[in-house]
Amino acid sequence: MNVLSIQSHVAYGHVGNASAVFPMQRLGVEVWPIHTVQFSNHTGYGSWKGRVFDGPAIEDLVEGIAERGVLERCNGVLSGYMGSADIGNAILSAVARVRALNPEALYCCDPVIGDVGRGVFVRPGIPEFMREQAVPAADIITPNQFELDYLSGLTTQTLDDVKQAVSIVQEMGPKVMLVTSVETKETPTDGVDLVAGEGGRFWRVRTPKLSLSVNGAGDAIAALFFVHYARSRSAPMALAEASASVYGLLKRTEEAGSREILTIAAQEEFVSPSHRFEAVEI
Repeated sequence: MNVLSIQSHVAYGHVGNASAVFPMQRLGVEVWPIHTVQFSNHTGYGSWKGRVFDGPAIEDLVEGIAERGVLERCNGVLSGYMGSADIGNAILSAVARVRALNPEALYCCDPVIGDVGRGVFVRPGIPEFMREQAVPAADIITPNQFELDYLSGLTTQTLDDVKQAVSIVQEMGPKVMLVTSVETKETPTDGVDLVAGEGGRFWRVRTPKLSLSVNGAGDAIAALFFVHYARSRSAPMALAEASASVYGLLKRTEEAGSREILTIAAQEEFVSPSHRFEAVEI
């Protein structure tokens, strides 16, 4: 399996491609990473060094891969944080090129827009680009609950609300959805839910709530869900596998008291999770 992963990247720590690429590689996937930014560290530290690339730079790298004659062997494209609509257009152009050569290729879009408590944290125009262009082009999307509400126009307070919102967004284009960080009236205070939807059916995994705040977990679970779905073509199986791995990763990170997720130290969680959770149909 070959995946073109177009995301941000940091030299220190694990967010964007620095969080998504290694877990996919650990699962035996050949990953072709293209970085939309290259920073010294994630922006949560308050200061960083590096630069943001533009759309033509992304297109240039895709063209170079195409010149190797391997683009038709690409099984999927994964995208995350988009620094500008210019970069977004370059990503969708890459998706179109891959699909033209391999119609079976999947596009997984993590529609990074914002989060509960922080609100929208991307640049102006990006939320609209996600809703109007990126999401309709995707086969799979992996929003958090805040992003689901934005995309659907609903305020989700119950599981039924979440199911309705997923159905609304799926009408835009994506057939498969994973919703992360779900907390509804049915969610216990010591738990957090993940919900997957496919073909009018829905499944939930509930994991214990951990007392940590780290960056990059969403990038990891999007990559893991994408790979497991591409291989199994089963949303509940992908949900169970991805949630188990990320819970184990975060549990190890919490126990270590680390500010950065332990992508390398806890790598066995990607192939042999220490905790398992059942995907229950809802």
